[in-house]
Amino acid sequence: MKLLTNLGLIEWNISFLTNLLWRFIQVYSKSGITFIIFFFTAKTLNSYDFGIYNYILTIVLFLITIADFGISTATSKYVAEYNGNAKGKIIFFNALFLITTVSLLTTIIFYAYSLLTHFDKFSYIKVIIPLIFLIPVSSLYDGIFRGLGMFKKLSIISTCVGLLSLPIIYLLIQSYGLIGALVSQDIFYLLLVTVLAITYTDFSFKLNKDLITKIAHYSFVIGIANLGFFLFSRTDILILGHFGYISEIGYYEYVNKIFAVFYLPFSIIAQVIAPNITRLFVENKHKEILTKYKRYMMSIFLFSSILLLGILIVSPYAINLVSNTNMDKNLIIKILYLLSVIFISQSMSAVAAVGFSTSTGYASLNMYFLIIFGIINVPLTYFLVKDFGFIGAVITTLFIKVTSDILFMFFYYIKIKKYA
Repeated sequence: MKLLTNLGLIEWNISFLTNLLWRFIQVYSKSGITFIIFFFTAKTLNSYDFGIYNYILTIVLFLITIADFGISTATSKYVAEYNGNAKGKIIFFNALFLITTVSLLTTIIFYAYSLLTHFDKFSYIKVIIPLIFLIPVSSLYDGIFRGLGMFKKLSIISTCVGLLSLPIIYLLIQSYGLIGALVSQDIFYLLLVTVLAITYTDFSFKLNKDLITKIAHYSFVIGIANLGFFLFSRTDILILGHFGYISEIGYYEYVNKIFAVFYLPFSIIAQVIAPNITRLFVENKHKEILTKYKRYMMSIFLFSSILLLGILIVSPYAINLVSNTNMDKNLIIKILYLLSVIFISQSMSAVAAVGFSTSTGYASLNMYFLIIFGIINVPLTYFLVKDFGFIGAVITTLFIKVTSDILFMFFYYIKIKKYA
């Protein structure tokens, strides 16, 4: 037990452990629904339609990245910072105003672009266009609840909405296939936002120009980082679609989702510790932040390595069990093994970025790394896919993610060490 504490695996803080537990329940109930939709869709649709499903979601994810542009994450930081004073009451409405404005502009611009270019997949995208507003708003509520430490309440809401949605989602996918899978995303997020809106009413309808400017400024930095993240983590899907590797997109995303299920614990840890790290930073306790950073990186490396071993042993059997019969299961397993090392570096960098860097006001560091490696990723993926086919995207992903993760964690350590 003492060893675990020294490594940072246990914090002797009942509040922290309670928040961590409720956050686990909340994230897995919310993300679990999307995973269920994904894997049930994989089991139901043929490999081509499944590839189309993931291609469409990637395009919409890009639009959501633009619509949110870091506003929900920035809001969480300021809610934690202003909790208890007058500004805390008006943060939500001002952040909602920003998200609504940007979401509307994003939708109008994309709609015009699709009409001008005669985009052939727009008929599918129209089905889930509401997500451009619903997902950023659900993330905004998530940020508000996290910033206020209301993990239990958020957990109960997400779990109840998820359980109520499942029968509807199942019937939609079973009855309408690809369209049903897309519509099910709309229904889940609409229900979630509706319940959250009914539940959270402790805010003032008052626009504050200074606060909007402050949120917009910090969210812009986070948004650029998120855009960079999209460039080096999602543009490979768009490039594969460009070259006609539609079925392969489904296989590639299947592996990504397997890892995503197991990334969640590390993402949750990062979100739970973030308000505490922000508090330490405001109090100028840089030495304590540095100590926690080293302990968390060591513990996450240990946990993720053990977890990865289990994933590699169990996944081949699970893939054979739950995949559609017309899928190339051997290719899915091959991709899984090739990308396995990314799981460790991504788990560590998730905690470093969200739990430490963003929380201590160094979101710009995330931005620089993601933009630089995102820009490198686009042409590299394009030419490797052009020359080597689908496997070129896998090779590029492996190189870009591992290299950027290691360098980011090292540079943040150097930056925080200067003040410790």
